Amino acid sequence: MHTTLIDAATLSQHLNDEGWIILDCRHDLMNPAYGRDAFAAGHIAGAQFANIDHDLSGPKQGADGVFKGRHPLPDRAGFIDTLRRWGINDGTQVIAYDAHGGMYAARLWWLLRWVGHEAVAVLDGGLAAWEAQGLPLTAETRARPAGNIGDKAPLTQTVTVEDVVANLSSGKRTVVDARANDRFRGENETIDPVGGHIPGAKNRFFKDNLQADGRFKPAAQLKEEFAPLFASPAQAIMQCGSGVTACHNLLALEIAGLSGAALYPGSWSEWCASPTRPVATGRN
Repeated sequence: MHTTLIDAATLSQHLNDEGWIILDCRHDLMNPAYGRDAFAAGHIAGAQFANIDHDLSGPKQGADGVFKGRHPLPDRAGFIDTLRRWGINDGTQVIAYDAHGGMYAARLWWLLRWVGHEAVAVLDGGLAAWEAQGLPLTAETRARPAGNIGDKAPLTQTVTVEDVVANLSSGKRTVVDARANDRFRGENETIDPVGGHIPGAKNRFFKDNLQADGRFKPAAQLKEEFAPLFASPAQAIMQCGSGVTACHNLLALEIAGLSGAALYPGSWSEWCASPTRPVATGRN
């Protein structure tokens, strides 16, 4: 069972394995059509396309009309139905990949764990690592029979915006923000019209989890780099702009053997939507 990462050579040996499902998670925040277009042009054989906006996220507004962020968690039952449509069973090995250092594939990895499915891994180095091995892409697609995956106890933890507000006073947990440094400091209005971060948060840009070749750093190095941020993973809350790249930090923590941190799904996009919630700027 692969539960964190898989290398391109190993994946290439399982392309015809009926017990494996491969999902292409490519996306571009500035060009929503990019992922599907790129998939149509060429993808790993047998892969299916997973859309970040429609398959891996829910409506931006709740039933009460309140904004929940740019990429809220999908409806749990609806997500299970999507997994079954992709052909996923309880015993299926799922592999997620993208072309962006794992920033979108990690979201799918986390969501599978959210519904209790442990056998899910991210292609280390993504599509670039696949092509660097001289491995082919195809434009062909194939149908898979419906799966029967069930909803099991989560292997993840989450917190709500109310939990994060309460933590401002208690200080029991440390918020770690996965956005780029300029966004964290409040210096990128193009992406974050309301700039800054949650007071008390620390910054760990998700790309800092990667080596120069786009693969994840070794477990020991990741453990050493995360160590100064919090006393224990159980006291940590991972967030980002909309709950997507925070999953990259959660994957890195899992690789490092530091399980137990929680995701704040609404993240900065939900937090800054209300003027009643405080904002900090500059370095923390």
